[in-house]
Amino acid sequence: MNKILDIEHITVGYDENPLVLKDVNLSVFENDFLGIIGPNGGGKTTLLKTILGLIKPIRGSIRFYEGDKAVSRFNIGYLPQINKIDKNFPISVFDVILSGMALTNRFKVSYSAAQKERAKEVAGQMGLTKQLKKSIGELSGGQIQRALLGRAIVDSPKLLVLDEPNSYVDKQFESDFYKLLESINENTAIILVSHDVGTVLSMVKNIACVNEGLHYHAGADITTEWLEKSYSCPIEILGHGNLPHRVLDKHEGCDCCN
Repeated sequence: MNKILDIEHITVGYDENPLVLKDVNLSVFENDFLGIIGPNGGGKTTLLKTILGLIKPIRGSIRFYEGDKAVSRFNIGYLPQINKIDKNFPISVFDVILSGMALTNRFKVSYSAAQKERAKEVAGQMGLTKQLKKSIGELSGGQIQRALLGRAIVDSPKLLVLDEPNSYVDKQFESDFYKLLESINENTAIILVSHDVGTVLSMVKNIACVNEGLHYHAGADITTEWLEKSYSCPIEILGHGNLPHRVLDKHEGCDCCN
């Protein structure tokens, strides 16, 4: 299996928090499905933003590969945790999805017939065919998230990055959403951040636990006991399958709750 992304000894921080990530190493492979978990403030979203090139590491390196050749960067689809679409902005669902082709088009204003057909196809995958002509402001939160997911995958990215993707996906679409990710993963590597550990464990191929440092678990082999020991408290998660459901209040003696 070819490596598509290699992170070596990166340290990332901000002025107010100089060490969000410290000496992190991670490799991502073709058709990988990597789940990233960890406590709030542990650095999950910072790791994603570093991969996307939105944040530069203080130290270390990130390398991208096409086959066995190193490249400066490749096409990455991104679905952020929180959508901030202006519901009064006059743009249709079709145009939102089609805008995912902008990187390929670069400075061209028009889109080809094939690109428009692809946008319609993706809208169908998202269950939004009937909403194509509607303004984005007419959609529910879950529908908006589907439209943004459509935008992220319409240009067939080599890597799809999802930050808490189920935050806005409505229950009616949730099972179809995870089936869709399985289908996308046949041709695209996926990195998924989620607090729902049970769902992550049932879907992904590998797990990375992030809390300033990073612990990699090949085969998504992880236990509740390891989580509690590593994070010095019962991590605040919603679990399914072999992990118990758990809802916690803030408690003393816990760095991630302070």
